[in-house]
Amino acid sequence: MRKEDCFYLGKIAKKFSFKGEVLAYLDTDEPELYENLESVFVEYNKHLVPFFIESSSLHKNDFLRVHFEDINTEADAENLIGSSLYLPLSMLPKLTGNKFYFHEVIGFEVEDKKLGYVGKIQSINDTTAQPLFEVNKDGAEILIPMIDQFLVKVDRENKKIIMDLPEGLIEMYL
Repeated sequence: MRKEDCFYLGKIAKKFSFKGEVLAYLDTDEPELYENLESVFVEYNKHLVPFFIESSSLHKNDFLRVHFEDINTEADAENLIGSSLYLPLSMLPKLTGNKFYFHEVIGFEVEDKKLGYVGKIQSINDTTAQPLFEVNKDGAEILIPMIDQFLVKVDRENKKIIMDLPEGLIEMYL
């Protein structure tokens, strides 16, 4: 499995018991969706390796207590600490309405209620305090803050995001 075909679920944070159990921090708003997984991909030596889960349960909200098959000692568990967990993109819950995954809207057109067609989303910059759509319009890069108040509609059928942008935001890039 390639990392590009997966989404980041979380990270193995620490050992939990002398029987090889670990606590995995889940980077999600709904950890209960992942309580009964059969397997996950663990990033080990820069490769995604499938690990089968013998048992798991939620632990203190954002953690999943996991016992992997063939991990039966503290030493085995110690080797996994800090490893990232991934699942195939096909396992992401479907979002509806104006909620979306960042990877889902790459290639969507951005349309402003007043100006019309703005450009195509090339990528999303989430390294800043406010995530930004990086939009290409005829070779020019336009950065649009992903603010709920600007977002009018996510039109998945037509691969379009309709926005109500403040006056002057687009013009400042052109």
